[in-house]
Amino acid sequence: MILAAGRGERMRPLTDATPKPLLEVRGKPLMQWPMEALADGGFTELVVNTDWLGAQISGHFGAKPLLSGRCALSISYSDEGRDFGGALETAGGIVRALPQLGEVFWVAAGDVFAPDFRFNQASVDRFLASGKLAHLWLVPNPAHNLKGDFGLSAEGLALNQAAEKYTFSTIGLYRAALFAPPYCSIPAGNPAGLKAPLAPILRAAMDNELVSAELYTGPWTDVGTPERLAQLNTPR
Repeated sequence: MILAAGRGERMRPLTDATPKPLLEVRGKPLMQWPMEALADGGFTELVVNTDWLGAQISGHFGAKPLLSGRCALSISYSDEGRDFGGALETAGGIVRALPQLGEVFWVAAGDVFAPDFRFNQASVDRFLASGKLAHLWLVPNPAHNLKGDFGLSAEGLALNQAAEKYTFSTIGLYRAALFAPPYCSIPAGNPAGLKAPLAPILRAAMDNELVSAELYTGPWTDVGTPERLAQLNTPR
């Protein structure tokens, strides 16, 4: 699943007429980078959630895009703006899309630039064998999030409380069971369009040692301001 429903308030005025995931980084829409990386890893069935100017996203990519000569993707769209008049936040959007997702699935944000990250089956296989409900990729804290989000134990567990914390990259593997009781009370498909953040669900599962994690040290940027976008597009 590619998360693409945010308004991108901090990116205004760039996002007044263009959804943030379609802003270009190095010649491609920002969200196309993880889409191509997923295709390279053999993951070709995607769900994209949309809200703000979502018709531009579905209009740009369509249902079966062929990106940069890679194998064709099959994309389903979860149009939260059309169905509920606004975005459902991360967990609300994932639960809305659950009927279109498998028992285990990737989630990545469409506004994060991590060009060297590799989505691979080996990671999925390790996750399946672990019995965990989620596996997160954490990154060293950027200047805009120096306190970090989650800790990381020597055994590879994500920690709700820790002296040293890292930033959640937004990239993760999940089991559908995480988005069911006791961690999430929203019915599958989120028929009422309830808004819900992801962090409280993850923290509750972390307290039961059901979330694993690892540190990713490759290039990573949360493209949250026009300045960060400009830096990425500055010729090197």
